[in-house]
Amino acid sequence: MKDSCLSVSQLLERYHDREVTEEERSLVESHLSECSACRDLITEMDELGSFLKAPIEEAVGREDFYWVWQKVEREIQPKPHLPWWESFRSWLDTSSLIRKRVWVPALAAAMLILSFFVVPVLMREDTSPMRLSAVEYVESPDYNVMIYEGEKGNMTVIWLFDLPDQEAPTS
Repeated sequence: MKDSCLSVSQLLERYHDREVTEEERSLVESHLSECSACRDLITEMDELGSFLKAPIEEAVGREDFYWVWQKVEREIQPKPHLPWWESFRSWLDTSSLIRKRVWVPALAAAMLILSFFVVPVLMREDTSPMRLSAVEYVESPDYNVMIYEGEKGNMTVIWLFDLPDQEAPTS
């Protein structure tokens, strides 16, 4: 690039995007009439812009905006007050999530996360001492001792005392 190209090169992108002032625009246009390298650069920018915009314009051409217009028309017309269940039902009928089935992977992910918390709780071995132990024998009638022996050989001795029935003092 020549020295004049260096001064204009900072303005070329803004010129291409039509963001320059009138003075800058006339400066760039006069330079473009003399410099083929900068003209080629502007042409490349145009081609790149067309390359980037083509898929977007194609997708917009294929898209059906019927649902958008239906929603706009529904919003601008006055509507009577409906019971909550009818308004909820109408929301479900026009919901894009239901229509496009985006909720299926979201529901699958939620179920997977929930299963990480629920399955370990359901599959956990119950280690409560009441289910694992049983009364082996009651010692002598004088001492009132009960002995529980668990499956793993743990032993618990419980002393039972007979007290006369007394009412608790009221405070």
